[in-house]
Amino acid sequence: MEPEIFHSLSWSELVRALVRLSASLILGGAIGWERELRGRSAGLRTHMLVAVGSTSFMDLAMQLTTPNGERDPTRVIQGVATGVGFLGAGVILKMKDQQRVRGLTTAASIWATAALGVVVGAGGLVFATVLALLALVVLSLLRRVERRWSPADAQSDADLSD
Repeated sequence: MEPEIFHSLSWSELVRALVRLSASLILGGAIGWERELRGRSAGLRTHMLVAVGSTSFMDLAMQLTTPNGERDPTRVIQGVATGVGFLGAGVILKMKDQQRVRGLTTAASIWATAALGVVVGAGGLVFATVLALLALVVLSLLRRVERRWSPADAQSDADLSD
């Protein structure tokens, strides 16, 4: 049996979906753009797709949840968090010869972007905007703080961990 939401969308439902998906693309894109500027393996398009994908999953889960709790959107949250973990693991590179790990910050940004998408899908546009801003502060501003205040050997590690 096909879910009722696929039969016809009202204009208000269509506008709501477009606003959420657009917000997700913009917020995920902001984080992705920062990663792109740093030349990281997961940049603008990856972050946008993670955001819009997780928004879609969550929005659908919210639509399919019945008032008496027959369906549970928290399962979607668990699935997204687990699934995006595999994507994040793909950007982590262990460099045996240098005893270093590269890509942890980018993997974390992918995970945060998935969380952002879930929040948007649940209708939390303001919370998601704050999340995106905080992520950008961590990625940009704290990078400068690390470079300024870290010892020289820690700075070279910080360069590689991105």
